[in-house]
Amino acid sequence: MENPINKRDLINKTDMNIVIVGHVDHGKSTVIGRLLADTHSLPIGKLEQVKETCRRNSKPFEYAFLLDALKDEQSQGITIDAARCFFQTELRNYIIIDAPGHIEFLKNMITGAARAEAALLVIDASEGVRENSKRHGYMLSMLGIKQICVLVNKMDLVNYNERPFKRIEREYRRFLRKIDIEPAGFVPVSASEGENIANHSDKMQWYEGKNVLEMLDSFQKEELPEDKPFRMPVQDVYKFTKNNDRRRIIAGTIESGRLSVGDEIIFYPSGKRTKVKTIEAFNSGIPKTLSAGWACGFTVTEQIYVKRGEIACLAREPKPKVTGRVLVNLFWLGKKPFVKDKTYTLKLGTARVDVQLENVSSVLDASNLDKIKKDYIERYEVAECILSMDRHIAFDLMADNAITSRFVIVDEYEISGGGIIMQDLEDHTSWVRNKVLMRNYKWIGSDISAETRAAKYNQKATLVLVTGEKESPRKEIARTLEKQLFHDGRLVYYLGIGSLLYGVDADIVTNDMVPYNRREHIRRLTEVSHIMMEAGMILIVSAIELNQDDLDVIYTGIPPERILTIWVGKDKENDLPAAVKLSGSEGIENSVKIIKELMTKQGILSYNGNNNRGF
Repeated sequence: MENPINKRDLINKTDMNIVIVGHVDHGKSTVIGRLLADTHSLPIGKLEQVKETCRRNSKPFEYAFLLDALKDEQSQGITIDAARCFFQTELRNYIIIDAPGHIEFLKNMITGAARAEAALLVIDASEGVRENSKRHGYMLSMLGIKQICVLVNKMDLVNYNERPFKRIEREYRRFLRKIDIEPAGFVPVSASEGENIANHSDKMQWYEGKNVLEMLDSFQKEELPEDKPFRMPVQDVYKFTKNNDRRRIIAGTIESGRLSVGDEIIFYPSGKRTKVKTIEAFNSGIPKTLSAGWACGFTVTEQIYVKRGEIACLAREPKPKVTGRVLVNLFWLGKKPFVKDKTYTLKLGTARVDVQLENVSSVLDASNLDKIKKDYIERYEVAECILSMDRHIAFDLMADNAITSRFVIVDEYEISGGGIIMQDLEDHTSWVRNKVLMRNYKWIGSDISAETRAAKYNQKATLVLVTGEKESPRKEIARTLEKQLFHDGRLVYYLGIGSLLYGVDADIVTNDMVPYNRREHIRRLTEVSHIMMEAGMILIVSAIELNQDDLDVIYTGIPPERILTIWVGKDKENDLPAAVKLSGSEGIENSVKIIKELMTKQGILSYNGNNNRGF
């Protein structure tokens, strides 16, 4: 009879996450079941229970059935430890990452739900190396898993003969060397018969190496990346008001490095700067320092606006890359090809942005490493390609920090691919982004916070962009909106974009008072708007036919959620994301009424301290 898991042993030993991968029917589930059974890591009576169920149903027992039994229990909310597939040796506790398919494995590895430190890769001795065997190996390499042991399973089907084992070892070792993996070893096993799993098989005396458990124990425990620059993706910002508690806690998980009270922090991609006032961690007192692996939060000395998706970094350490265009190595697993002219979602850390495939440099079939020239990526192919995002994100390159270089691609609500960022590239707003980063870094904030101003004025500082066709009544709508909001007691100002020409733009206009550098014209409008909004104002700007490129520049300097865009005129086929589209025939008063109703609905015209939109 198997023994129960010793909870005290689990607590006192170190843990290691492992993943077991292999082609369908090569025996991966049987290997897992045998590891659980042979290490006495099953709940009391579970092995006998499953065997009895098989006997009653006249079904031959298989160790793979143990996994199904444990999953059934997990779905019912019991025996949680065993259902997580713990097994233990004298050295450590092992946790098997539950990754039944490519997609789940890729998602877990990249999004951080569970990261494997080592891998067992299973190959059927009778079938040999298959395409999926190579694809799995390539994926392990791409995700940075270097500790890999290959199990040549089902040796009983080849009469425990050494020759098929050696043939598979030679073939697969050659493949792994091509992708810069040196395996820890090849172990001939029969999981169904328990040969070379926890013992040394008498049936394969020609093999003098380690068994599976000994091989696992020989793996080095992966140290948390405390020696790398501090990186903490912002998960959320929590604000407290009860009992006069004014804390705003910026929460997330420290992916690398260390954080201490008093550290100067910069958030990317915004470039906002502040200092750590306190560190908040669950059930750990009031720590002064925390390091990689901790889920925690911290308060800051200056209340600045940060949001989910940014990465907190230390000012004294190397900064991450920031851009909206990257060169990546991508593994595609979607049923539909990854194509140009389609918008997908890229998730990296806590950031989530729209992304498009801009260019395919080369496509690699991961099963044979042949390169193909094509402009789309099909299932199971690996590609070096350029991705273009709708806004900037912060990240590290794979060579600098693997954790913050990994991403996944979502296609129609399903994770369909993922990969690593190899190089940051210039995009069409890089020129203005660097100016905004410097502005935010050097900005001397007011002692009056944005929340205090919002509470005082009962409004949220917002940029209202009223744009549209030249002949449309956009200017009249904008000016009337200003008057009505002013009479309502709002702190509001109307700025015609042409009003900048004789002052701020005097050095970049022609004799006809037309900017010869439109991009710089829009950038300066953005900076003026930023200052007005810092003062807590609702700023209304009218402009002729702003386009997506203009909006991209504005978004670089002002967060999109603090901007309300109104289009007036014919509904042209453009990609401008207007919150309201007016034809111009509604009449001035009715148009203003529609805009005010939207501003009220979005909370711009009333401030609720529990709502952090815009802060």
